Amino acid sequence: MTHPATHLSLAAHRDRELRAQAADWARAQEAVRPATGRPALRTRVGWTLVDLGLRLATTPRTAVATARA
Repeated sequence: MTHPATHLSLAAHRDRELRAQAADWARAQEAVRPATGRPALRTRVGWTLVDLGLRLATTPRTAVATARA
């Protein structure tokens, strides 16, 4: 069983490692992100599909469609 101070020290060290990795990743993403103010095509298409899915899921059903279901 580890001493609480040892456990805390290891957790703090791992925290610093993870934060450094996250900062490196964020810098790498800034380098490949398009310079325009618009989101990438993949993002726009993804949100369009989400919007379409939500519209289909929340469309009120008619009495005929409900009777068949």
